[in-house]
Amino acid sequence: MIRNNWSRSEITEIYESPLLELLYRAATVHREYQDTGEVQVCTLLSIKTGGCPEDCAYCPQAARYNTGVQAHALMKTEDVIASAQRAKESGSTRFCMGAAWREVRDNRDFDRVLDMVKEVNNLGMEVCCTMGMLTEEQARKLADAGLHAYNHNLDTSSEYYHDIITTRTYDDRLKTLDNVRKAGVTVCCGGIIGLGETHEDRIGMLHTLSTLPSHPESVPINALVRVKGTPLENQPKVDVWDMIRMIATARIIMPAAMVRLSAGRTEMSMAEQALCFMAGANSIFAGDKLLTTPNPGWDADREMFELLGLKPRESFKEEKKIAVNA
Repeated sequence: MIRNNWSRSEITEIYESPLLELLYRAATVHREYQDTGEVQVCTLLSIKTGGCPEDCAYCPQAARYNTGVQAHALMKTEDVIASAQRAKESGSTRFCMGAAWREVRDNRDFDRVLDMVKEVNNLGMEVCCTMGMLTEEQARKLADAGLHAYNHNLDTSSEYYHDIITTRTYDDRLKTLDNVRKAGVTVCCGGIIGLGETHEDRIGMLHTLSTLPSHPESVPINALVRVKGTPLENQPKVDVWDMIRMIATARIIMPAAMVRLSAGRTEMSMAEQALCFMAGANSIFAGDKLLTTPNPGWDADREMFELLGLKPRESFKEEKKIAVNA
């Protein structure tokens, strides 16, 4: 039964349960609601890099930080489609396009993005975009072009959010998610751990996600990638057990969602990633880069899939019909 009325105390009890018990419970839920042998393979391409006016403390694309990331104009449509085709040939079934914008603007660049969405959709891939805030009308245009999902992460709890970002509010993010929902586009929304937040902040973020009117269809769990030049460059490495605890809790409280093992995989062994899959992760980003930061290469992921007996999830696979108890 899907619930949207989780209390913080209930989530805390799950999150703080003994790790092996938590892992077992999450694996049991995962088996009930998902095909445990399938993992959604996604590719993320930065179609417009750098120069972002926001101050997200973790982001190498913020113009105010000296991270060595150069600003580039929007990529040519034909180059984006060629990248999508290569990703499909390598095994990806979802293609996500990221633009370092604060918000979507109604201009020629947005018109070009709409063309990109149409072309990638024609390849038979699920198309996702992450481009900052957008209006309901813009979301509907993307939906009409064939957009399958829109990514807009909460990053952390509402209480800790202002310590990480001051150039837009938590409510701004929730409004964008609402606009995406109204347009009939699926939601991809999660967060990052390792920002200096407390366990209570992590629980708070999961509480917000799990009590939305509809759970996000995709929930990325990211470990901070520490980038030189950002305010968070000296944060300690995220412990793999913290990632497993987050993934397992997300799986239990949002059982129908794709829970994505996202940023941070380059610092995880194959065995550690296997434990994340056991805890309920069933989606990854594949390819050498996540926007501007490193990611395991195709060959490493193929080897991992073969060893663990995993296969890529098909595009547009219908979800099980699951009862909802709000």
